[in-house]
Amino acid sequence: MLPAALEWVTRFRRYMSSERRLSAHTDSNYARDLAALVKYCDRMGLEDWSAVDHQHVRTFAAHSHAGGLSPRSVQRRLSAVRSFYEFLIRENSQPSAATSPGEAAPTSGIRRNPAHDVRAPKAARRLPETLDADQMARLLEIPPGDAFVTRDRAIMELLYSSGLRLAELVSLDVGSLDLVDRMVRVLGKGQKARIVPVGTVAVDVLRKWLQERAALAKPDETALFVGRGGKRLGPRAVQTRVGQWARRQGLSMHVYPHLFRHSFASHLLESSGELRGVQELLGHADISTTQIYTHLDFQHLARTYDRAHPRARRKA
Repeated sequence: MLPAALEWVTRFRRYMSSERRLSAHTDSNYARDLAALVKYCDRMGLEDWSAVDHQHVRTFAAHSHAGGLSPRSVQRRLSAVRSFYEFLIRENSQPSAATSPGEAAPTSGIRRNPAHDVRAPKAARRLPETLDADQMARLLEIPPGDAFVTRDRAIMELLYSSGLRLAELVSLDVGSLDLVDRMVRVLGKGQKARIVPVGTVAVDVLRKWLQERAALAKPDETALFVGRGGKRLGPRAVQTRVGQWARRQGLSMHVYPHLFRHSFASHLLESSGELRGVQELLGHADISTTQIYTHLDFQHLARTYDRAHPRARRKA
């Protein structure tokens, strides 16, 4: 491409990092994705950004996928191209804007984003991992111990009882919990509040933890879960403790806080079949997000069928 066209990539990255405050990681992704687009344009003999059309972008995406890029990475690459062209269109619509000496003049002839409506190949949807009921029971059978053992039991019981996200759990205050009515008030994504039931076992362990917490928490600390310093427990500490308990309880798989949420949803749906109810408990804005757990339920049924039905089993 012409040097003037390449200057627009530099200007775009400068705009994204200074005005949009994007992280260094995102900037690195944009740089890599746009460098791939420049290379493609050079191969096609395209010298200016106005020469790139809808079909070029579609072919660029197809070649990226054929070259080994995953559908998710192609999607990210197309997002970078769309953002870049939105920048070019906006700059082109302000011809009166002065340019500094040595800077490229606004690119002319761009009226439409060529990456608009170009879709990446559909990615295979990954099913979430879960613990089955026996594995969960094994993990939660923690013998009584000191204050921090009680805290960890309360954390894991609440994660499984109420299907909380990790960020929701660590942001809970003591006032979020109503142990009389067995409810917890959660502030989810988009600052959307919801009320979630708390199971009887979790309530019992939480009561014990609140007694221990009184001697550990700083006087002005409102957090439900605190660490050794008496301040709010962070996400990383919860992840570490959950992993340690999983290994201590003899579970071979990697266990992390969100696994409790997946297991909560899968077990509820398996028992009740109430998709809408599970959606509300999880705080999903779109029911299609919750529907992923119906696939897990079908897998469970399919395995049961394969084991039990005489016509399903293959002959040795």
